[in-house]
Amino acid sequence: MLLAQVIGTVVASKKEPSLDGLKFLVLRCVDMEGKPTGATVVAADSVGAGPGEIVMYAAGSSARQTTMTDKRPVDAVVMAIVDQWEVGGETKYKK
Repeated sequence: MLLAQVIGTVVASKKEPSLDGLKFLVLRCVDMEGKPTGATVVAADSVGAGPGEIVMYAAGSSARQTTMTDKRPVDAVVMAIVDQWEVGGETKYKK
């Protein structure tokens, strides 16, 4: 799993029918210090995340292993909203 911040949403009026009902978020990847890495990704949202929140997401085949994305053609999924993280005993982020 990877860390990212929600920076937007994606709306697609025409899409593969199996994607109906999924909400898509634009994520800006962050490092262990919470600083942007420059990478962005579009991910299906399985937890109800919103703008500005720090989330954990999975990519690749792992993205299809949630209840909401099972057997759907997704390559990234938000799996958790982060409350805090620590590195080496030091709190790096707290919601």
